[in-house]
Amino acid sequence: MSSRVTENESETEDVGRLLAASLGPGDVVYLEGELGAGKTCLARGVARGLGASEREVASPTFAILHEYADLSGRIVLRHLDLYRLEDRPRELEILGLPESVADAPVVVEWPGQAIRAVLPPTREVRIERLGEGRRRVTTRPNT
Repeated sequence: MSSRVTENESETEDVGRLLAASLGPGDVVYLEGELGAGKTCLARGVARGLGASEREVASPTFAILHEYADLSGRIVLRHLDLYRLEDRPRELEILGLPESVADAPVVVEWPGQAIRAVLPPTREVRIERLGEGRRRVTTRPNT
């Protein structure tokens, strides 16, 4: 387990870039923390660290799943936000998990018990707000 305090969004994104260097196809990272903790910011760093084109990385809350590709069009990251699913396994089946995510790393915001049965994590990242833009980012491997 490793922990780091970041002072601003840029540093939180840097943690994501560093995490990206250790990810490969089929790796699943759970991002946990309260609303506004910085989960999407960290996911942005992962996407950029994996070579995603400069398209804005945003929370896929309403779309549930965003895919980010490099300049050649190859999918380099899948980003799930399960906040609106309220831990309902049927919706996860509709998404085609885990079959649809085997070829790229996946980051999951708001993982619940349903996703654990379908797509268990290889890493878990907990983000805690410490105030005034500061965050504690704790990463734990699950392999």
